[in-house]
Amino acid sequence: MRTPAAIAVLAICPLVTTLARAQVIDEYTAPDHDRHTHHHNTPHPSAHDPDRFVTSRDSSVNLPLPDEQDAFFFVVYGDRTGGPDAGVNILKDAVRDTNLLEPDLVMTVGDLVDGYNQTDQWTRQMTEFRSIMDELLCPWFPVAGNHDIYWRGRNKPEGEHEASYEMHFGPLWYAFEHKNCWFVALYSDEGNPDTGEKSISKPASQTMSPEQLDWLANTLDRAEGADHVFLFIHHPRWLGGRYGDDWDKVHNMLAEAGNVSAVFAGHIHRMRYDPRDGIEYVTLATVGGGQSHTVPQAGWLHHFNIVTVRKDQLALSSLPVGEVMDVREITGDLADQAAQLAAQTPVIYPRIEIDADGAADSVVRVRLTNTTSHDVDVSLTPDSRDSRWSFMPDHTHATLEPGQSRVAAFRVLRAGVSLDDAIRPFFFRMDAEILMPGRRYALPTAEHEAPVRFLAPPEPASEADLALALDGRSTYASIPADQIELPDGPFTLECWFRADKYAPRTGLVAKTESSEYGIFVSNARPEFSVHLDAAYATAATTAPALETDQWTHIAGVYDTSEIRLYIDGRLVSSVACSGSRTPNTLPLMIGADVDGHGEPMSHFDGQIDTLRLSRSARYTGESFTPERTWATDADTVLILDMDNAVGPWILGRDGSNARLGGGAALEPRSP
Repeated sequence: MRTPAAIAVLAICPLVTTLARAQVIDEYTAPDHDRHTHHHNTPHPSAHDPDRFVTSRDSSVNLPLPDEQDAFFFVVYGDRTGGPDAGVNILKDAVRDTNLLEPDLVMTVGDLVDGYNQTDQWTRQMTEFRSIMDELLCPWFPVAGNHDIYWRGRNKPEGEHEASYEMHFGPLWYAFEHKNCWFVALYSDEGNPDTGEKSISKPASQTMSPEQLDWLANTLDRAEGADHVFLFIHHPRWLGGRYGDDWDKVHNMLAEAGNVSAVFAGHIHRMRYDPRDGIEYVTLATVGGGQSHTVPQAGWLHHFNIVTVRKDQLALSSLPVGEVMDVREITGDLADQAAQLAAQTPVIYPRIEIDADGAADSVVRVRLTNTTSHDVDVSLTPDSRDSRWSFMPDHTHATLEPGQSRVAAFRVLRAGVSLDDAIRPFFFRMDAEILMPGRRYALPTAEHEAPVRFLAPPEPASEADLALALDGRSTYASIPADQIELPDGPFTLECWFRADKYAPRTGLVAKTESSEYGIFVSNARPEFSVHLDAAYATAATTAPALETDQWTHIAGVYDTSEIRLYIDGRLVSSVACSGSRTPNTLPLMIGADVDGHGEPMSHFDGQIDTLRLSRSARYTGESFTPERTWATDADTVLILDMDNAVGPWILGRDGSNARLGGGAALEPRSP
């Protein structure tokens, strides 16, 4: 299970490790008791050794080889307790992540079970925790916390759960050696030495017994020759406050030893770094425990720490739970399927109808299809930047099996006030995750705009003669494919345009993408193309070149036996051709060409006025007289006069409309 905190990464110090997406907390150099500030690590030793480097090429570059010193890393888990029952799933995710990294060992900092109960409940929780941790490929080591020890209820035994803990987890304090480093587990809940009371809020209970202190002193003596000594304890007693000041005597022992590199604790469910006298004091947050997520990127999250150890230095880093990726799981097939799913546009139908008052009340359906061979979780949320839209339900969620399609229905309403420039479209926000055994692979959140139809477009707000103004860089208008009811057969595409300049590749009106049709004016040389029977037929001319700053009528005609290109009513090119037009579901771009994702490219610089698409071959012969305006007839598929806009739409006749994009707008028509 991927948790919400898994998307947040702590970055306390801007250093980078080679571990995927890990954020370095800080790095440690050789013990220096006068060190009170952060220092970067020194570069790793390297050498030029011809006996270890082989090539058959000549080069003046000597590539440095890594020093062959021993190095290893281990992992530290934070608290498990205090969270919901689902916290065990977060712990399982941490185990999965850790097994992908394969450290030498895993340490904990206590609060392994929810505790504060009696023997039967405690035993069930202990068994659950151990069964999950025993899935680790490496050894793991417990540390006792207050939840692991405190008893709640009658018949409280002496020491509370201490006996059960030592029976099932191990000694309350212990140490072991690994690769000339010592790992020391301490016990922070011995309680008040006079009364035996155990409390996390009373300083008198936050002391360490003479027995444990003597044992610690002997252990530090035994570890005198170690490269590093690491301590693990549940309560971060060095923070003082309700923990009192008993830790000072422990700290003095650690500082005097000279080789204690770091001390790790938990309990407070947030991350902290508090170095002192050359010792790294590190407090972890949680691995499934109660988590407020106050500021995840500043340490309130589910994570585990990674400690990389070299003889003279160590590095500390943190990974949010669920962020380690299994290289072997990301096959080419999975990656390709994920890309295909991400590129899929859900089918949204029918077009919602908006009346003359701007009101709407329709049921809109969204059809989703799982194109992968894995289960996919999908969430759909309707939304708009126009608060007058409302939706029922406000979201939906589904798990789709491989190849399965599902239709989600939403009632969509819009309060009727007026059609004004404040109107905005509504869209469906889609989140999807591919479910694999080791991970949920989340796709980027996508927004898919719902199609609309204006039943009674208002009269233009101004009597000015307007045109679509385009900048040749980012502006365009588009008509969704589902608005273009053009059957296979003859058709005519035409418009008036005025160019400010011509680029090497310039789309004027097009939906060409190895299919369909388009008019281009690249380098001031016009051409009209139609994709017939898997190939383009193109009518083009090389002379004369089109003029700038001059209104021009252009028309592309296909009559099923040839295509023709007309400029200002004069035939400039014709090509014999026939066949079935290759359809696509891409929008018709006005002032650009379209790419395979439905995005604009090859933009036009200038103005476009009065666009018409017809289901007939309107022009024949060598010439005709172009009209400035056209009447709607039975062959008209759509007409945009470019004189009427509301919100982000250019309103056409009979409900057709074009969506303005990239900052495009209707402006007064240039002379």
